[in-house]
Parts: sequence; structure tokens; C-alpha cells
Amino acid sequence: MTRAALSHLDLPMLERAAKVLRVLAHPERLQLVDLLLRRPVAVGELARLIGRPQAVVSQHLTNMRAHGIVESRRAGRHVHYYVINPNAEALLDCLRKHGDGR
Repeated sequence: MTRAALSHLDLPMLERAAKVLRVLAHPERLQLVDLLLRRPVAVGELARLIGRPQAVVSQHLTNMRAHGIVESRRAGRHVHYYVINPNAEALLDCLRKHGDGR
């Protein structure tokens, strides 16, 4: 039996999923997604909430936005980010259920 016949998941989908997983495979990015699943939040507030410089948080958000995980919208002087990829929420749910796998 071929490798393709063994999997119910097609290779292009797995490649896209792997790209998203690589981006989310960082503790601070997972923390940001967790916060953004609750409500849209501005960069400055996210930086304060996770205790990291705003520039670092901005870089994480730019990376996640480039990979279709988050999006932003302007609200007055602030730019609020929110999660647009439903798989990010599913990943966080899996982590909540299974923790660190021990």
C-alpha cells in the first residue's frame, strides 16, 4: 500500500497545516492566540498582558498575520488584533485538554 493510500489527509492540506503549526510553535504566540480568542486586543495591551516589549509582540502578530492566523482592524488610534483561523482555536483546545503530553 502506498503512503498516500494510508493517509486520509491530502499532502497539500498537511503542508499548509505544518506551516501554521510552525508559526504557532512558540509559547508567546500561543499565549497571544489564547488572549485573542477571548476578544480583539490592541498591541500595547497584549504587550502589557504578557509582559513583553511592544516591538516583540508586534513581530509575533505580523508573523501570525502573514500566515492567516490573525487579522487586525483599526479602532480610533489603536489597531486591534483577533484570530481568524479556526484551527488556532482547535489547537488551543487540544492543548487545554492534553496539556504538555506527560
